[in-house]
Amino acid sequence: MAIYGIDLGTTYSCIAYIDDVGRPTIAKSIAGEDTTPSVVYFESPDNVVVGQTAKETARLAPELVASLVKRQMGQDVEWTYHGRRHTPESISALILKELAQAGEAHTGEPVKDVVISVPAYFGIAEREATRNAGEIAGLHVLNVVPEPVAAALHYELLAGDVERSILVYDLGGGTFDTTVIRLEGNDVRVVCTDGDHRLGGADWDERVLSYLLEQLNASNPEADPSDDESFLQDLATAAEQLKKGLSTAQSRSYPMRYGGAALKAELTREHFEELTSELLERTLEITKRTIDTATDLGVSHFDEVLLVGGATRMPAVRSSLQERFGFEAKVFEPDLAVAKGAARFALIESVKVSLPESEQGGVSTVSDEAVQRVANQLGLTTATVKDLAEKKITTVVPRAFGIKVIDSDDPALEREFISHLLEANTALPTDTGPQPYATVVPNQTEIKIEVWEQSGAVISKELRDNAHIGEGIITGLPPLPKGSPLHVTFTMDELGRLRVYAVELSTGKDLHIELVIAGLDEDGVSAARNAVALYAVTE
Repeated sequence: MAIYGIDLGTTYSCIAYIDDVGRPTIAKSIAGEDTTPSVVYFESPDNVVVGQTAKETARLAPELVASLVKRQMGQDVEWTYHGRRHTPESISALILKELAQAGEAHTGEPVKDVVISVPAYFGIAEREATRNAGEIAGLHVLNVVPEPVAAALHYELLAGDVERSILVYDLGGGTFDTTVIRLEGNDVRVVCTDGDHRLGGADWDERVLSYLLEQLNASNPEADPSDDESFLQDLATAAEQLKKGLSTAQSRSYPMRYGGAALKAELTREHFEELTSELLERTLEITKRTIDTATDLGVSHFDEVLLVGGATRMPAVRSSLQERFGFEAKVFEPDLAVAKGAARFALIESVKVSLPESEQGGVSTVSDEAVQRVANQLGLTTATVKDLAEKKITTVVPRAFGIKVIDSDDPALEREFISHLLEANTALPTDTGPQPYATVVPNQTEIKIEVWEQSGAVISKELRDNAHIGEGIITGLPPLPKGSPLHVTFTMDELGRLRVYAVELSTGKDLHIELVIAGLDEDGVSAARNAVALYAVTE
């Protein structure tokens, strides 16, 4: 039975599986490529095209093409194509559907149970949206795995059973993360993570695109291609190719013709690095924060610095890490490591799901019969099954979480801020235990609990630096005196799912919040699954 991992990327995606000898292997696209552009062309009301053809079609019918949708995951946005409404989840599901078709064509086995990778700094809404996209595509999502963890799992498989502290610098097409990971025997432990899920190679492309437009304007000030979508799509493609070309060459050129003007725009690597220096600097600032946090948590030395994500091929990335931090970073299968690691994570999850544990003397045990059954089912040796069952992967809270409170020291009771119960980089699973709060006005008969998530680069109490993600109300209370005690408890499981429990102590009235994320509910997922199933998906 094939086990699959999917790297659902902002600009490119790929799918990997565990082969007959236990190695993660890329399932090539129908076109024979390792990766597939994360672009969807709504060719007709009943047919969509995913991949390179869709990307090229963007020049001719940009209004029917969706791209970079990963940057909107978890947001309440919609697009309409041929009269049908689509969300980031449903468009991502079409990409996943194409990847699943490619995986089945490559292995001869249906793609059903999968693990999908997500940026380490994705919050709850983005992770839930990714899970929903998989379910809409008709897949059973065993779990989502942070991209750096997947890359580290693949690295661990290649490096052997050694203890390592690893810094993963992951610069993809649309997101950026830095993560510190400890490999210790059967333990893969995330120490800390940081990042920006709206920073990636596409931003470098935008800088080159702006440069080309400036060159065109300088050549012919009367030319205004701002409303010419086809020309701009051509220019966007050229910008990406120029960026890629400058990873191996010192200069590249692109001939342009528009509005009677013709010119050959030249771009050197040095000028390209000047145009994009501010973007690279943002990644270095995040890297510095991650290093400082890791030091505070007891990790001050890195045995390896791994560069993951296609944008890390830019020479300035490696040279800047060397100049700023003294790192001898290595580019580690930048386009494929995450998908391969996700496949290995999927194998681990499959083994654990398939092995029922029993308690004997307070110790969890697994019978030899169960191990043999799973080994036969997955085509593995019993030794491999036992090793995978013992593998422990510990991730962390990606961002801080808290509740909105009123400043009791403010006479007007107008100042509101966020009291964080869960700090970023807390190991999962975690339980805060009951945290004390109190009412601030007399005669309250209900208490609203608003749950907020850090949205800024660093933790902050200010509302503007946090995002509202859920709420609930304790009702049916008698008029309470000011200062009535309240306890609030946050728990988060290994999947990153947050649960909130609040209780008003004088009455015992309580509230459980299974966090309701803005976006699709169960009925919405089902409706989207039925809608996506109607499309024929081709590459």
